Formats: sequence, structure tokens, C-alpha cells
Amino acid sequence: MGPQANWISASSSSLSSWVSVNSSHSQLSPLPSSHSTIRPSVFPCKTPSHAHASNIRQSPLHCTFTQNRFRAKTRASLDEEDQVAPSPVVVRDRGEPSREVEECVKLLKTAAKTRKVSVDEILSALSVIEKTKLDTSDFLNTLGGGESPGRTWMLIFTAEKKLKGGRYFPLTAVQRFDAAAKRIENGVYLGPIGSLTFEGRFSWKNRILAFIFECIRIKIGPLNPFEISLGQNQDREPNTKDPFFIWFYIDEEIAVARGRSGGTAFWCRCRRLHN
Repeated sequence: MGPQANWISASSSSLSSWVSVNSSHSQLSPLPSSHSTIRPSVFPCKTPSHAHASNIRQSPLHCTFTQNRFRAKTRASLDEEDQVAPSPVVVRDRGEPSREVEECVKLLKTAAKTRKVSVDEILSALSVIEKTKLDTSDFLNTLGGGESPGRTWMLIFTAEKKLKGGRYFPLTAVQRFDAAAKRIENGVYLGPIGSLTFEGRFSWKNRILAFIFECIRIKIGPLNPFEISLGQNQDREPNTKDPFFIWFYIDEEIAVARGRSGGTAFWCRCRRLHN
């Protein structure tokens, strides 16, 4: 998070802009009734056609839709053998599951897998999720895992402030969160051309993740990456005067957040990228 050029600026503050915010109030168009009887299947998140899929392993999503509840699991993890245990979509609105939010989450997962869901539908789904009070107690652990190096997420869609517009993000942009070490890494990957990544530290309080980038790594072609220090004070705790994300929804497959600039984005869980 959060998930429009929030992700890829050449400075730590510009990366907070990655995630443009929305606040559109249009209603989410209902999904076709056939979705309620979809059988479990594997849908890898889709990388833009011009991006180099060899650089990133997308997470297969196993989805089961039932009449009363949408349950999902994912095999996305840091290692080929690891698997995430099946778990229901974590939706709690004052202690009760919200069918509307479940449908919105389902729609965003379909968008992550196919990139064929319309922009208006995505904006409506984000609006519903932003307005819903969810249980955030497990957000950080779900986002960053229980041990280093954490978990990685690919940016799928970014929306403008107040959800006035948005688009699928056209590049392969990946963010890593390490909840154990309180580390964050943002990267844009251009296949054999190279990559640009920012790394730093973060703090977490009341679903707000504030961060400070400490260095930039630049990789060009087959050459080893070189690092540039940003000269940040190692002793200062990140706060809301720094770039930050406000998280609205996180499960094992997708995450939704708003950035300091007011833009909203969502990400899809993916395997860790190796340069």
C-alpha cells in the first residue's frame, strides 16, 4: 500500500503518492449469479502483457464461492513448497459478516486475476470497502508475515483522490512488507532492462503504516545493483508526517489501502521477486 504513479517516484515521499485515494459513492454492480456456483480453480494474477513475467511469480488463487459465504485460499508464499492454509475472507462489520463487502472483495480478486473488471466497478468496490468498519487486528501479520523477509504484494490498480478515476497499473510494481523487522521495500521491475527499488523502515499504529525510505537500489541490465543512501536518521520513528498507508482491507490474497496523497490502491499477493 496504498493501492497513478504512487509506487514509482524517485524519492521516498513520492512513493507514498503511489497509492492515489478514492471516494466514489457509486453502487457496485452485482456480479452475475453464476459466480455463486463457480467451482474451485486456479487463476494466476496476470502481469501486464508488456511486463516480463519471468521476473515475478504470481500467486495462484484458489477460490470457492458458496451461497452464504465466500471462502478463499492462496498458495502465494516466499518458498515454492510453502502453502497458506485455507481461510475465509476476514470481513467483520460490527461483528457480523457483510455480504456487500464480500462481493466487493470477490470482484477485486477477479480484477487481480483477469484485469478485465471495469474501472467503474473497481472504484465502486473500493468505495464500499473504504466505508466499512472491519476487524483490523490481524492486518499487520497478514500483510507482513510472522518472520523475515516478510511478504510481497504486486500493485494491481491505483485510483485518484476521492475515487474520481483510476486504472490498472501498467508496470510490474512489487512491495514487500516485513512485519517482524518493520522493513518495507518498493520496487519497479522492467525485466532485462533493470529495476528500481526503495528500502526503509516502517511503524504501525491503528492500521496506519508510516514509512521512511533509507536507500535506493538501481539495477541496470545484468550488472549488480548499486545502492544510494538517502541519509535518513536511523533513530527516528516514522510517523504521519512521513509517507503512510491507511489500510482498509487485507487478507491472504489482496490488500486495499489509501496513501497520504489521498489515492487508493489495491495489491495482489505474489511470490517474492528475485533479481
